[in-house]
Amino acid sequence: MASSNVGSGLMAERGLIGRHPLVSYFVIAFAITWLVEATFVLSQDGSGLLPFKAPMSFMATISVATFGPAAAAFAVTAIIDGRQGVLGLLRRIVHWQVGFRWYLFVLVGVPLVMTLGTIVLPGILASATSMNVVAELLAYLPFFIYPAMIVGGPLGEEIGWRGFALSRLQALHGPILASVILGILWAFWHWPVWFSGQWTQPTLLNIALYVFWITAATFTYTWVFNNTHGSVLMAILTHASMDAFPNAILWEHLPDATKMTGYGVLYGYWGIGAGFGLFALLLIVVTRGRLGYDRYSVERR
Repeated sequence: MASSNVGSGLMAERGLIGRHPLVSYFVIAFAITWLVEATFVLSQDGSGLLPFKAPMSFMATISVATFGPAAAAFAVTAIIDGRQGVLGLLRRIVHWQVGFRWYLFVLVGVPLVMTLGTIVLPGILASATSMNVVAELLAYLPFFIYPAMIVGGPLGEEIGWRGFALSRLQALHGPILASVILGILWAFWHWPVWFSGQWTQPTLLNIALYVFWITAATFTYTWVFNNTHGSVLMAILTHASMDAFPNAILWEHLPDATKMTGYGVLYGYWGIGAGFGLFALLLIVVTRGRLGYDRYSVERR
């Protein structure tokens, strides 16, 4: 009798996830990440709400927590699509034959978008410092592939956000609305970090600006993902480029970008938001709102 009850319980769980795979995916991804991050955020090392020491450092906690989306992606895929679905996801993670121009866009185009958005900020160029272009770009490449940039965020997140969620959201809502939905959920997935004491001030304006630029950047990810036939690898590299460039080069030579404004907002976020926001509008106009989805959907048939 007990065995029968367990079996029926598992079947019911699979049926629920099978009927609502996207909702199930986001619930699991958020739950895993937030539970891990709670061990720091609630501790005396974070917000101090509870009287215990964090079991891991902030960076170690975040590195583990970023695998919530990947864990959820594999779990839900295994339940709804079985072994073949998992193998398909693994193949897209290592799908590298996408054309040189997309690697060039990741390494040059993404930094250019953020740079152009930043240099239009009032007064930002007055703080500019000199740069040895060749030497610093050569030094940037190891930083770009440094494990913390790949393992500590892009790998764990993109297997889920783009590898699982995006294709399903696009099938239901089209590329534009799918990007908006995924961008907002991706941004709010970071919620515990805002109150960890390790981020900028969690003011309403700061959070709103962060949500805006993450959502705007999602349009770039969607465009790259669709045009590289659903390559999760290219999404990982795009994410790594977005994370690495401001810290390694951009803000190093435009130091005023790291200053806090009177509203508790990191000045550089305005630049990143402006860059990705304008580029998102450009992509929507040039692709007529398709963001390369026609190419991706043909590949999927």
